[in-house]
Amino acid sequence: MAGAEPGVWTERMQTALVRGLRGNQWFSLIDKVYADRTLELAWAKVRSNAGGSGVDHITIARFAKDCSRGLLDLKEQLRKASYQPRPVKRVWIPKPGTKEKRPLGIPTVRDRIVQTALRMVIEPIFEHRFAEHSYGFRPGRGCKDALRRVQTLLNEGYTWIVDADLKAYFDTIPKDRLMSRVEERIADSRVLALIRGYLDQGVMEELTRHEPTDRGTPQGAVISPLLANIYLDPLDHLLAACGVELVRYADDFVLLCRSEDEAKAALARVQTWVSENGLTLHPEKTRLVDATQPGGFDFLGYHFERGYRWPRRKALDRFKDKVRELTPRQSGESMEATITQLNDMLRGWFGYFKHSHRTTFPRLDSYIRGRLRAILRKRAGKRGRGRGADHQRWRNHTFDALGLFSLMQAHATVRQSPC
Repeated sequence: MAGAEPGVWTERMQTALVRGLRGNQWFSLIDKVYADRTLELAWAKVRSNAGGSGVDHITIARFAKDCSRGLLDLKEQLRKASYQPRPVKRVWIPKPGTKEKRPLGIPTVRDRIVQTALRMVIEPIFEHRFAEHSYGFRPGRGCKDALRRVQTLLNEGYTWIVDADLKAYFDTIPKDRLMSRVEERIADSRVLALIRGYLDQGVMEELTRHEPTDRGTPQGAVISPLLANIYLDPLDHLLAACGVELVRYADDFVLLCRSEDEAKAALARVQTWVSENGLTLHPEKTRLVDATQPGGFDFLGYHFERGYRWPRRKALDRFKDKVRELTPRQSGESMEATITQLNDMLRGWFGYFKHSHRTTFPRLDSYIRGRLRAILRKRAGKRGRGRGADHQRWRNHTFDALGLFSLMQAHATVRQSPC
Protein backbone atom coordinates (compact mmCIF):
# COMPACT_ATOMS: atom_id res chain seq x y z
CA MET A 1 0.00 0.00 0.00
CA ALA A 2 1.40 3.38 -1.01
CA GLY A 3 3.05 5.23 1.85
CA ALA A 4 2.57 2.44 4.38
CA GLU A 5 5.98 1.89 5.95
CA PRO A 6 6.63 -1.75 6.92
CA GLY A 7 7.16 -1.93 10.66
CA VAL A 8 4.95 1.12 11.24
CA TRP A 9 1.69 0.15 9.55
CA THR A 10 0.56 -3.29 10.66
CA GLU A 11 -1.45 -5.62 8.46
CA ARG A 12 -4.47 -4.96 10.65
CA MET A 13 -4.14 -1.19 10.14
CA GLN A 14 -3.81 -1.62 6.39
CA THR A 15 -6.92 -3.78 6.29
CA ALA A 16 -8.83 -1.14 8.25
CA LEU A 17 -7.63 1.52 5.82
CA VAL A 18 -8.99 -0.41 2.85
CA ARG A 19 -12.28 -1.37 4.46
CA GLY A 20 -12.85 2.04 6.03
CA LEU A 21 -13.53 3.09 9.59
CA ARG A 22 -16.70 4.25 11.26
CA GLY A 23 -16.82 8.00 10.81
CA ASN A 24 -13.71 7.79 8.60
CA GLN A 25 -11.56 8.96 11.53
CA TRP A 26 -8.50 7.40 13.13
CA PHE A 27 -8.03 7.31 16.90
CA SER A 28 -5.08 6.20 19.06
CA LEU A 29 -2.23 7.02 16.68
CA ILE A 30 0.25 8.71 19.03
CA ASP A 31 1.55 5.36 20.33
CA LYS A 32 2.47 4.48 16.74
CA VAL A 33 4.45 7.72 16.49
CA TYR A 34 6.61 7.11 19.56
CA ALA A 35 6.99 3.35 19.01
CA ASP A 36 10.65 2.33 19.10
CA ARG A 37 10.59 0.93 15.56
CA THR A 38 8.99 4.11 14.17
CA LEU A 39 11.52 6.42 15.79
CA GLU A 40 14.42 4.21 14.68
CA LEU A 41 13.18 4.25 11.07
CA ALA A 42 12.63 8.00 11.26
CA TRP A 43 16.16 8.59 12.57
CA ALA A 44 17.60 6.43 9.76
CA LYS A 45 15.75 8.53 7.16
CA VAL A 46 16.82 11.83 8.72
CA ARG A 47 20.41 10.65 8.93
CA SER A 48 20.50 9.55 5.28
CA ASN A 49 19.03 12.88 4.15
CA ALA A 50 21.74 14.78 6.05
CA GLY A 51 21.01 18.51 6.26
CA GLY A 52 22.17 21.26 8.59
CA SER A 53 21.57 21.94 12.25
CA GLY A 54 18.64 23.92 13.57
CA VAL A 55 18.44 26.60 16.23
CA ASP A 56 19.93 24.27 18.87
CA HIS A 57 23.17 23.80 16.82
CA ILE A 58 22.92 20.00 17.16
CA THR A 59 24.17 18.40 13.95
CA ILE A 60 23.41 14.96 12.55
CA ALA A 61 26.88 13.79 13.60
CA ARG A 62 26.43 15.07 17.15
CA PHE A 63 23.03 13.42 17.56
CA ALA A 64 24.43 10.17 16.15
CA LYS A 65 27.03 9.94 18.95
CA ASP A 66 24.31 9.12 21.46
CA CYS A 67 21.30 8.42 19.27
CA SER A 68 19.92 5.70 21.56
CA ARG A 69 19.64 8.18 24.41
CA GLY A 70 18.28 10.86 22.09
CA LEU A 71 15.54 8.57 20.72
CA LEU A 72 14.62 7.41 24.22
CA ASP A 73 14.25 11.04 25.34
CA LEU A 74 11.98 11.76 22.37
CA LYS A 75 9.92 8.67 23.09
CA GLU A 76 9.36 9.70 26.72
CA GLN A 77 8.51 13.28 25.83
CA LEU A 78 5.98 12.14 23.23
CA ARG A 79 4.51 9.55 25.60
CA LYS A 80 4.10 12.10 28.38
CA ALA A 81 2.90 14.84 25.99
CA SER A 82 5.77 17.09 27.12
CA TYR A 83 7.46 17.32 23.72
CA GLN A 84 7.64 20.87 22.35
CA PRO A 85 8.96 21.69 18.84
CA ARG A 86 11.72 24.28 18.67
CA PRO A 87 11.45 27.30 16.35
CA VAL A 88 12.57 26.75 12.77
CA LYS A 89 15.82 28.38 11.66
CA ARG A 90 15.12 30.57 8.65
CA VAL A 91 17.74 30.88 5.95
CA TRP A 92 17.41 32.63 2.62
CA ILE A 93 18.42 30.77 -0.53
CA PRO A 94 18.66 32.02 -4.13
CA LYS A 95 15.49 31.70 -6.20
CA PRO A 96 16.56 30.11 -9.52
CA GLY A 97 16.40 32.47 -12.49
CA THR A 98 15.90 35.62 -10.42
CA LYS A 99 17.80 37.93 -8.10
CA GLU A 100 15.25 37.22 -5.39
CA LYS A 101 15.68 34.86 -2.46
CA ARG A 102 13.14 32.56 -0.87
CA PRO A 103 12.90 31.49 2.77
CA LEU A 104 13.79 27.96 3.80
CA GLY A 105 13.00 26.59 7.22
CA ILE A 106 15.48 24.25 8.90
CA PRO A 107 13.99 22.36 11.87
CA THR A 108 16.23 20.88 14.53
CA VAL A 109 17.39 17.29 14.07
CA ARG A 110 15.09 16.09 16.87
CA ASP A 111 12.12 17.85 15.28
CA ARG A 112 12.96 16.30 11.90
CA ILE A 113 12.96 12.86 13.52
CA VAL A 114 9.55 13.38 15.15
CA GLN A 115 8.10 14.91 11.99
CA THR A 116 9.34 11.94 9.96
CA ALA A 117 7.82 9.51 12.46
CA LEU A 118 4.56 11.48 12.39
CA ARG A 119 4.50 11.52 8.60
CA MET A 120 5.08 7.76 8.39
CA VAL A 121 2.09 7.17 10.67
CA ILE A 122 -0.44 9.58 9.12
CA GLU A 123 0.59 9.70 5.45
CA PRO A 124 -1.19 6.47 4.36
CA ILE A 125 -4.45 7.76 5.87
CA PHE A 126 -4.50 10.64 3.41
CA GLU A 127 -2.54 9.04 0.58
CA HIS A 128 -5.26 6.39 0.31
CA ARG A 129 -7.72 9.05 -0.91
CA PHE A 130 -5.53 11.57 -2.71
CA ALA A 131 -6.54 12.34 -6.29
CA GLU A 132 -4.97 10.33 -9.11
CA HIS A 133 -3.21 13.15 -10.91
CA SER A 134 -1.44 14.75 -7.97
CA TYR A 135 2.24 13.80 -8.19
CA GLY A 136 4.27 15.99 -5.84
CA PHE A 137 5.90 14.48 -2.74
CA ARG A 138 3.90 11.27 -2.93
CA PRO A 139 5.21 7.70 -2.56
CA GLY A 140 6.06 6.09 -5.89
CA ARG A 141 5.38 9.27 -7.88
CA GLY A 142 7.53 12.06 -9.21
CA CYS A 143 8.14 14.77 -11.75
CA LYS A 144 8.58 12.37 -14.65
CA ASP A 145 5.15 10.83 -14.03
CA ALA A 146 3.58 14.29 -14.12
CA LEU A 147 5.44 15.19 -17.31
CA ARG A 148 4.35 11.97 -19.01
CA ARG A 149 0.74 12.74 -18.13
CA VAL A 150 1.01 16.25 -19.59
CA GLN A 151 2.52 14.94 -22.81
CA THR A 152 -0.16 12.25 -23.11
CA LEU A 153 -2.95 14.80 -22.78
CA LEU A 154 -1.30 17.16 -25.27
CA ASN A 155 -1.06 14.28 -27.75
CA GLU A 156 -4.78 13.58 -27.22
CA GLY A 157 -5.73 17.11 -28.17
CA TYR A 158 -5.90 18.84 -24.78
CA THR A 159 -3.93 21.81 -26.04
CA TRP A 160 -5.65 24.72 -24.30
CA ILE A 161 -3.76 25.20 -21.06
CA VAL A 162 -4.51 27.01 -17.83
CA ASP A 163 -1.02 27.75 -16.58
CA ALA A 164 -1.71 28.48 -12.89
CA ASP A 165 0.56 29.78 -10.15
CA LEU A 166 -0.38 29.99 -6.47
CA LYS A 167 1.31 32.99 -4.92
CA ALA A 168 3.53 32.04 -1.94
CA TYR A 169 1.42 28.92 -1.39
CA PHE A 170 3.41 27.25 1.41
CA ASP A 171 3.60 30.54 3.30
CA THR A 172 -0.09 31.44 3.03
CA ILE A 173 -2.04 28.25 3.82
CA PRO A 174 -4.65 29.19 6.46
CA LYS A 175 -3.74 27.09 9.48
CA ASP A 176 -7.20 26.71 10.97
CA ARG A 177 -8.67 25.51 7.67
CA LEU A 178 -5.75 23.16 7.18
CA MET A 179 -6.28 21.68 10.66
CA SER A 180 -9.98 21.22 9.89
CA ARG A 181 -9.05 19.06 6.89
CA VAL A 182 -6.63 17.02 8.98
CA GLU A 183 -9.33 16.55 11.63
CA GLU A 184 -11.67 15.06 9.03
CA ARG A 185 -9.51 11.92 9.11
CA ILE A 186 -7.66 12.07 12.43
CA ALA A 187 -9.31 12.26 15.86
CA ASP A 188 -6.30 11.57 18.09
CA SER A 189 -6.03 14.82 20.06
CA ARG A 190 -2.35 14.34 20.85
CA VAL A 191 -1.45 13.84 17.19
CA LEU A 192 -3.50 16.90 16.29
CA ALA A 193 -1.72 18.90 19.00
CA LEU A 194 1.61 17.75 17.59
CA ILE A 195 0.68 18.94 14.09
CA ARG A 196 -0.61 22.24 15.46
CA GLY A 197 2.65 22.60 17.39
CA TYR A 198 4.62 22.42 14.15
CA LEU A 199 2.36 24.95 12.47
CA ASP A 200 2.75 27.33 15.42
CA GLN A 201 6.43 26.78 16.18
CA GLY A 202 7.51 30.06 14.57
CA VAL A 203 10.88 30.91 13.05
CA MET A 204 14.17 32.36 14.17
CA GLU A 205 16.28 34.42 11.80
CA GLU A 206 19.99 34.83 12.49
CA LEU A 207 19.24 33.01 15.78
CA THR A 208 18.33 36.30 17.43
CA ARG A 209 14.66 36.93 16.80
CA HIS A 210 11.63 34.71 17.25
CA GLU A 211 8.72 35.41 14.94
CA PRO A 212 5.37 33.66 15.46
CA THR A 213 3.61 32.71 12.25
CA ASP A 214 -0.13 32.82 11.69
CA ARG A 215 -0.22 31.26 8.23
CA GLY A 216 1.60 28.67 6.20
CA THR A 217 3.84 25.67 6.77
CA PRO A 218 7.62 26.21 6.89
CA GLN A 219 9.30 25.16 3.64
CA GLY A 220 11.98 22.64 4.52
CA ALA A 221 9.93 20.95 7.25
CA VAL A 222 9.45 17.21 6.72
CA ILE A 223 5.70 17.37 7.31
CA SER A 224 5.03 20.44 5.12
CA PRO A 225 4.64 18.71 1.71
CA LEU A 226 2.05 16.29 3.10
CA LEU A 227 0.09 19.10 4.74
CA ALA A 228 0.26 21.13 1.54
CA ASN A 229 -1.16 18.20 -0.45
CA ILE A 230 -3.93 17.72 2.13
CA TYR A 231 -5.03 21.33 1.70
CA LEU A 232 -5.16 21.19 -2.12
CA ASP A 233 -6.73 17.74 -2.37
CA PRO A 234 -10.34 19.08 -2.41
CA LEU A 235 -9.43 21.21 -5.44
CA ASP A 236 -8.09 18.11 -7.20
CA HIS A 237 -11.34 16.22 -6.62
CA LEU A 238 -13.51 19.21 -7.54
CA LEU A 239 -11.85 19.59 -10.93
CA ALA A 240 -11.95 15.84 -11.57
CA ALA A 241 -15.68 15.82 -10.84
CA CYS A 242 -16.11 18.65 -13.38
CA GLY A 243 -14.23 16.66 -16.03
CA VAL A 244 -11.21 18.99 -16.01
CA GLU A 245 -7.84 17.35 -16.67
CA LEU A 246 -5.45 18.50 -13.94
CA VAL A 247 -1.78 17.66 -13.49
CA ARG A 248 -0.43 18.92 -10.17
CA TYR A 249 2.98 18.71 -8.54
CA ALA A 250 2.64 20.30 -5.08
CA ASP A 251 1.66 23.93 -5.74
CA ASP A 252 2.68 23.82 -9.41
CA PHE A 253 -0.18 22.72 -11.66
CA VAL A 254 -1.66 22.99 -15.14
CA LEU A 255 -5.18 22.36 -16.42
CA LEU A 256 -5.46 20.87 -19.91
CA CYS A 257 -8.60 21.44 -21.99
CA ARG A 258 -9.81 20.84 -25.54
CA SER A 259 -11.02 24.37 -26.23
CA GLU A 260 -10.57 27.96 -25.14
CA ASP A 261 -14.07 28.05 -23.65
CA GLU A 262 -13.34 24.97 -21.55
CA ALA A 263 -10.10 26.54 -20.37
CA LYS A 264 -11.85 29.77 -19.37
CA ALA A 265 -14.48 27.82 -17.43
CA ALA A 266 -11.79 25.75 -15.69
CA LEU A 267 -9.86 28.88 -14.72
CA ALA A 268 -13.04 30.42 -13.29
CA ARG A 269 -13.58 27.34 -11.10
CA VAL A 270 -10.01 27.52 -9.84
CA GLN A 271 -10.25 31.24 -9.13
CA THR A 272 -13.44 30.74 -7.12
CA TRP A 273 -12.03 27.85 -5.08
CA VAL A 274 -8.73 29.60 -4.42
CA SER A 275 -10.48 32.76 -3.23
CA GLU A 276 -12.88 30.83 -0.99
CA ASN A 277 -9.99 28.92 0.58
CA GLY A 278 -7.80 31.85 1.53
CA LEU A 279 -5.23 31.52 -1.25
CA THR A 280 -4.17 33.78 -4.13
CA LEU A 281 -3.43 33.11 -7.80
CA HIS A 282 -0.46 35.09 -9.04
CA PRO A 283 -2.01 37.63 -11.43
CA GLU A 284 1.04 37.86 -13.69
CA LYS A 285 1.87 34.16 -13.81
CA THR A 286 -1.61 32.68 -14.29
CA ARG A 287 -2.74 32.65 -17.93
CA LEU A 288 -4.46 30.80 -20.75
CA VAL A 289 -2.20 29.29 -23.39
CA ASP A 290 -2.84 27.68 -26.77
CA ALA A 291 -0.04 25.13 -26.85
CA THR A 292 -0.31 24.80 -30.64
CA GLN A 293 0.84 28.41 -31.11
CA PRO A 294 4.14 30.20 -30.44
CA GLY A 295 4.64 31.02 -26.77
CA GLY A 296 3.83 27.74 -25.06
CA PHE A 297 4.03 27.12 -21.32
CA ASP A 298 6.50 25.89 -18.71
CA PHE A 299 6.00 23.01 -16.30
CA LEU A 300 8.49 21.25 -14.01
CA GLY A 301 11.56 22.56 -15.82
CA TYR A 302 10.32 21.89 -19.36
CA HIS A 303 8.92 24.27 -21.95
CA PHE A 304 6.04 22.87 -24.05
CA GLU A 305 5.24 24.46 -27.41
CA ARG A 306 3.72 23.35 -30.75
CA GLY A 307 4.12 19.65 -30.07
CA TYR A 308 7.69 19.84 -28.79
CA ARG A 309 9.37 20.30 -25.45
CA TRP A 310 12.78 21.47 -24.30
CA PRO A 311 14.34 22.85 -21.09
CA ARG A 312 12.76 26.10 -19.99
CA ARG A 313 14.92 29.22 -20.08
CA LYS A 314 15.61 29.18 -16.33
CA ALA A 315 16.68 25.53 -16.53
CA LEU A 316 19.12 26.34 -19.33
CA ASP A 317 20.48 29.30 -17.38
CA ARG A 318 21.06 27.10 -14.33
CA PHE A 319 22.72 24.50 -16.56
CA LYS A 320 25.16 27.06 -17.94
CA ASP A 321 25.82 28.47 -14.48
CA LYS A 322 26.79 25.00 -13.28
CA VAL A 323 29.04 24.40 -16.30
CA ARG A 324 30.78 27.75 -15.66
CA GLU A 325 31.24 26.81 -12.03
CA LEU A 326 32.95 23.55 -13.03
CA THR A 327 35.10 25.08 -15.78
CA PRO A 328 36.84 28.22 -14.45
CA ARG A 329 39.56 29.40 -16.82
CA GLN A 330 42.04 29.57 -13.96
CA SER A 331 41.33 25.95 -13.01
CA GLY A 332 44.29 24.09 -11.62
CA GLU A 333 42.63 20.73 -12.21
CA SER A 334 43.77 18.46 -14.99
CA MET A 335 41.50 18.35 -18.03
CA GLU A 336 40.69 14.73 -17.18
CA ALA A 337 39.59 15.68 -13.63
CA THR A 338 37.51 18.60 -14.94
CA ILE A 339 35.75 16.34 -17.44
CA THR A 340 35.08 13.74 -14.75
CA GLN A 341 33.30 16.37 -12.63
CA LEU A 342 31.41 17.64 -15.67
CA ASN A 343 30.29 14.15 -16.62
CA ASP A 344 28.68 13.53 -13.23
CA MET A 345 26.59 16.68 -13.64
CA LEU A 346 25.81 16.09 -17.33
CA ARG A 347 24.54 12.54 -16.82
CA GLY A 348 22.18 13.66 -14.07
CA TRP A 349 20.92 16.61 -16.10
CA PHE A 350 20.40 14.48 -19.20
CA GLY A 351 18.53 11.86 -17.17
CA TYR A 352 15.83 14.46 -16.54
CA PHE A 353 15.87 16.41 -19.81
CA LYS A 354 16.52 13.57 -22.27
CA HIS A 355 13.02 13.95 -23.75
CA SER A 356 13.80 17.43 -25.06
CA HIS A 357 13.74 18.19 -28.78
CA ARG A 358 16.92 16.99 -30.51
CA THR A 359 18.06 20.53 -31.38
CA THR A 360 18.61 21.20 -27.66
CA PHE A 361 21.72 19.09 -27.29
CA PRO A 362 24.21 20.09 -30.04
CA ARG A 363 24.17 23.70 -28.83
CA LEU A 364 24.86 22.69 -25.25
CA ASP A 365 27.64 20.31 -26.28
CA SER A 366 29.20 23.18 -28.23
CA TYR A 367 28.92 25.48 -25.22
CA ILE A 368 30.67 22.93 -22.96
CA ARG A 369 33.53 22.38 -25.41
CA GLY A 370 33.89 26.16 -25.73
CA ARG A 371 34.40 26.40 -21.97
CA LEU A 372 37.02 23.64 -22.08
CA ARG A 373 38.82 25.31 -25.00
CA ALA A 374 38.91 28.55 -22.98
CA ILE A 375 40.77 26.70 -20.21
CA LEU A 376 43.28 25.28 -22.68
CA ARG A 377 43.65 28.70 -24.33
CA LYS A 378 44.39 30.27 -20.92
CA ARG A 379 47.05 27.64 -20.23
CA ALA A 380 48.58 28.44 -23.60
CA GLY A 381 49.02 32.06 -22.44
CA LYS A 382 46.20 33.50 -24.55
CA ARG A 383 43.17 35.54 -23.55
CA GLY A 384 39.51 35.30 -24.47
CA ARG A 385 37.20 32.47 -25.36
CA GLY A 386 38.12 29.42 -27.31
CA ARG A 387 36.97 30.03 -30.88
CA GLY A 388 38.18 30.26 -34.47
CA ALA A 389 41.54 28.53 -34.83
CA ASP A 390 41.10 26.93 -31.42
CA HIS A 391 38.50 24.64 -32.97
CA GLN A 392 41.22 23.31 -35.24
CA ARG A 393 43.80 23.11 -32.47
CA TRP A 394 41.48 21.30 -30.06
CA ARG A 395 38.96 19.45 -32.20
CA ASN A 396 35.85 17.80 -30.86
CA HIS A 397 37.46 14.37 -30.90
CA THR A 398 40.09 15.72 -28.48
CA PHE A 399 37.44 15.90 -25.79
CA ASP A 400 35.78 12.68 -26.94
CA ALA A 401 39.09 10.92 -26.40
CA LEU A 402 39.18 12.30 -22.83
CA GLY A 403 35.75 10.77 -22.19
CA LEU A 404 33.58 13.91 -22.24
CA PHE A 405 29.90 12.96 -22.01
CA SER A 406 28.10 14.05 -25.17
CA LEU A 407 24.48 15.09 -24.72
CA MET A 408 23.86 14.78 -28.46
CA GLN A 409 25.21 11.23 -28.64
CA ALA A 410 23.32 10.22 -25.51
CA HIS A 411 20.09 11.55 -27.03
CA ALA A 412 20.71 9.68 -30.27
CA THR A 413 21.20 6.48 -28.26
CA VAL A 414 17.94 7.04 -26.38
CA ARG A 415 16.05 7.63 -29.65
CA GLN A 416 17.40 4.37 -31.10
CA SER A 417 16.43 2.36 -28.02
CA PRO A 418 13.38 0.11 -28.54
CA CYS A 419 12.15 1.26 -25.08
